[in-house]
Amino acid sequence: MATTGDDRRPKYQRIADSLREAIQSGEYGPGDRLPGENELMHTHGVARMTARQALGVLKDEGAVESRKGAGVFVRSFRPLRRRGIQRLAQEQWGSGRSIWAADTENRTLEVDQVAVSEEAAPESIGRVLDLADEETVCIRRRRYVLDGKPVLLATSYLPTSVVGDSAITQADPGAGGIYARLAELGYKPVHFREEIRSRMPSKDEAALLGISSGTPVILICRTAFADEGRPVEINEMTLDAASYILEYDFDA
Repeated sequence: MATTGDDRRPKYQRIADSLREAIQSGEYGPGDRLPGENELMHTHGVARMTARQALGVLKDEGAVESRKGAGVFVRSFRPLRRRGIQRLAQEQWGSGRSIWAADTENRTLEVDQVAVSEEAAPESIGRVLDLADEETVCIRRRRYVLDGKPVLLATSYLPTSVVGDSAITQADPGAGGIYARLAELGYKPVHFREEIRSRMPSKDEAALLGISSGTPVILICRTAFADEGRPVEINEMTLDAASYILEYDFDA
C-alpha cells in the first residue's frame, strides 16, 4: 500500500484512499484491525500526524472505529436498507406491523429513548400543520437502536386536537404505531411526502448517535396527510449516514 508516483493528493488522503480500497477489496474484512500509526509511518515514510490524519478520514466516513487500547478496526455493522416506499404502505402499518419491519430483515431494533409531551408548536411546524394560533402539538421524541447501535433520532409532531387522550400520547402507541392509531381516530394517512437533505451533525446529535463530528447525517422530513390533504403528522428524522442505504423501488 505504499504511495508512490506523481500523485498530488495530500499524503494522508493517499494513505486513506489505499486503506479504503483494501477494505472494499476484502483485504480487510468487518472486524479486522487496520495497520496502526507506527506501521503506517514505516510503510509510507510519513510523520505520525499524517498517519493519524489518514485513519481519521476513515473514522469520519464511518468505515472504521477506534477501540481504546486496541487500535482501529473495520466496522462490522451492516448498513440498514431503508425501503422508502414499501415501509409506508398501508398493508404494513394497517395490519399491525411496524413500518420498520420492511427495513430490519429480522435484526433487533429497539427504541431505547422515548419522550412524549404536549407543547406549543414551533412556527414552521404550525404553518405546515395549518394550526390555529396557540394550538398545541403532541411531540414524540425517540432514539432507535439497531443491533445495539444508535442509528436514528426521530421527532414527530401531531395536532393535540386530533390525538389528545389517544394512545399516541403514550410511550407505546400499540401495534401498527401512530399511523394505525390515526386511522382509528378517523385520520388515516393516505399520502406521504418526504424531503431529504444532508449535513454534518450537531454536537448533541453526534453524542446521541455515537458518531464522530465528521460523519455526516441524513435529514428526512416526512409529512403524513389524511383525506382532503389534511396534514396530520410531521416527522423530523436524523440518520447516521454511515448506517443507512436509502432504497426507492417503484414502477416507471
